[in-house]
Amino acid sequence: MPEQPYEPEGAIAGTGMGGAMDLGASEAVTLEGTPGGPPGPGPAGRPRSLWSDAWRDLRRNPVFLLSALVICFLVLISLWPSLIAPGSPLSCDLARSQDGPAPGAPFGYDGQGCNVYTRTVHGARTSVTVGLCATLGVALLGSVLGGLAGYFGGVWDALLSRLTDIFFAIPVVLGGLVLLSMVASTTVWPVVGFMVLLGWPQISRIARGSVITVKQNDYVQAARALGASDTRILLRHIAPNAVAPVIVVATIALGTYIALEATLSYLGVGLRPPSVSWGIDISAASPFIRNAPHALLWPSGALAVTVLAFIMLGDAVRDALDPKLR
Repeated sequence: MPEQPYEPEGAIAGTGMGGAMDLGASEAVTLEGTPGGPPGPGPAGRPRSLWSDAWRDLRRNPVFLLSALVICFLVLISLWPSLIAPGSPLSCDLARSQDGPAPGAPFGYDGQGCNVYTRTVHGARTSVTVGLCATLGVALLGSVLGGLAGYFGGVWDALLSRLTDIFFAIPVVLGGLVLLSMVASTTVWPVVGFMVLLGWPQISRIARGSVITVKQNDYVQAARALGASDTRILLRHIAPNAVAPVIVVATIALGTYIALEATLSYLGVGLRPPSVSWGIDISAASPFIRNAPHALLWPSGALAVTVLAFIMLGDAVRDALDPKLR
C-alpha cells in the first residue's frame, strides 16, 4: 500500500456512523472544544487540573464570595483596627457605665464604661490571630505525622493510631480548663499551643487516610519503579494529590478554634485582661444583660458572624475539591 502523505493543515474526525470526514485544523479544534466533545485544555493551552477546576467553581459560588468578603474585612480590621475604630480599647470611663449609643460610640458602653464598638473591632485581631496560628500549627503537625505514618506504615502507623486514640479521649473544654489554668500568661500563645496539642490528631487521621489512598495509584508505583526516593515521591507525587482533604478540614476547623478561644476566655482560662477578646467582653457583659444588652449583643454577633464565615468558606472549598459533586 503506498504511503499516504501527511497533511499538517487537516484532521480526520469520526462521523459517529463508522465513517470519517476531513476537517481543517481550526475546525478540529472547534469540534474538540464543543460541549458534546471531550474537555479541552484550560486557558492559554494549559491542561486542566483539580485545582484549576476548583478555582473556577469557587469564583462562581456566591457562598464562597460572600464568606471570602467577610473574612477579608476581618483580616483588614485585624491588621489596622484604627482605620474604623480610632481610640484605645482600654480607655474606659465609669461615668458612662452601661450607657447606650452615643456619638463616637455607636454600640454604647459596657459595665466598665468602655466603648463597645472599639473593643469589638479590636477584638477581631485576637480571634483571627488565634484561629490562623492554631490552624497552621495543627495542619502542619498533623499532616507531617499522618502522612509519614500512612506512607511507611508498620510500627509507626500503629503507634500513631494508638497515640491519636489517647488524645481523642481528652475532652477539649475540660482539657483547656486543666491545662490553661496553670498558665498565667495574657498572650495568645498558650491558647494556640493548647489547640495545636489537642487538634493535630484529627488532621493526622485525615492525612493518613488520604496518603494511603494516593500511594496506591499507578503514577506513584511508576515513580518507585524508576528509582525515585521516598522524599521525592512524598513531595512531588503524593503531597499535591493528598492535601485537598486536609485543606477542607483545616478551613472548617479554623472557625471552631475561634469559637473555642472565646469559650475558654469566657470561662476565665483563655485570654485574660488587659487582653481584648470577644470572649472576655461576653463574660464581662453577661451579668448586665438586662440593663445593658447591647454590651453582650455586639461581641456575640461578631463572634457568630466570624465563625459562620469560616464554616461557609470550608463548605464551599469542600464542594469545589470533591469531583463527585460536579
